[in-house]
Amino acid sequence: MDELKAAGFNAIYPNVWSRGTTFHRSRFAPVEPALKKAGLQLDPICTLTQQAHQRGMKVIPWFEYGLMEPADSAIVRQKPEWVLARDDGNTVMTMHGKNMVWLNPAHPEVRERFIGLVVEVMKRCRMDGLQLDDHFAWPAKLGYDPYTSALYETQTGAPPPKDHTNRYWMTWRRRQLTGLLRALRERLEKESLPQRISLSPGPFRFAYNHWLQDWELWAVGELIDDLVVQNYAYSLKGFAKDLNQPALRKARQWGLPVQIGVLAGFGKRTTPIPVLAEKKRLSNEQGYGVIYFYWEGLWGVHSGKEGSIYRRKALQQMGSQNQ
Repeated sequence: MDELKAAGFNAIYPNVWSRGTTFHRSRFAPVEPALKKAGLQLDPICTLTQQAHQRGMKVIPWFEYGLMEPADSAIVRQKPEWVLARDDGNTVMTMHGKNMVWLNPAHPEVRERFIGLVVEVMKRCRMDGLQLDDHFAWPAKLGYDPYTSALYETQTGAPPPKDHTNRYWMTWRRRQLTGLLRALRERLEKESLPQRISLSPGPFRFAYNHWLQDWELWAVGELIDDLVVQNYAYSLKGFAKDLNQPALRKARQWGLPVQIGVLAGFGKRTTPIPVLAEKKRLSNEQGYGVIYFYWEGLWGVHSGKEGSIYRRKALQQMGSQNQ
């Protein structure tokens, strides 16, 4: 925390929902095996929160997996009716080399579980909002499972179109996802919990067409309060191009705070410091803040060839320019 503060960071986004497991004892999902092995008396969520707040940094818990679950998870085996499917009945999607499925945002029990999980985390200690990302989504090819098909036919009088890109079919599914987001906000208000929701999607057209995330509508409808648009373009030219997407400019006009999510490093892909510095400059030049994904790629295990010592000093130098 001291190193992050010295590097000019003013907020952290700890991952609290990943791999279908939690970092606390939960009513809705199993505990992360590494934490269970270390001992449940540990409380990484609130320890991080306390340490960050003592240093004047905000804490926004990140619900990384959203509605995504490992295909072999217990909840998928126990509740197969919760899972979205393609038109051929297949439910599995390969994400980052792993078999995953998506739980149905239109199913009331899925909604109850997801909202319950978020509220459970937010009640542990006082935090400053929460973040959802591109996994809080409805993959466009999915929705042909029995539950969704029956619900769509009940509401429209016809079965789902075989063409998953059919405009009306896509709009109907987007509305289900929007309904879950609205229900989450209402529950947070009812529980007197922080209602600030940060969303970290991909570029608008991709998010809209592939993940059925209508974040323009969510912004206008005040369902989200902060936008962290992922810009993982390899080249600086591609990065600069994505900074100029129309939806980003609109969000600024609506008064919505906008940050750019920059990939610092993950796995074998580590962004060199000179490239990170230029991406930060390009973003700041247009009035955007920067959020780095992930901590491990700053000066942690994914430091790459530059090494952790060099990267930490370089990032502290970059951060000092903001202070």
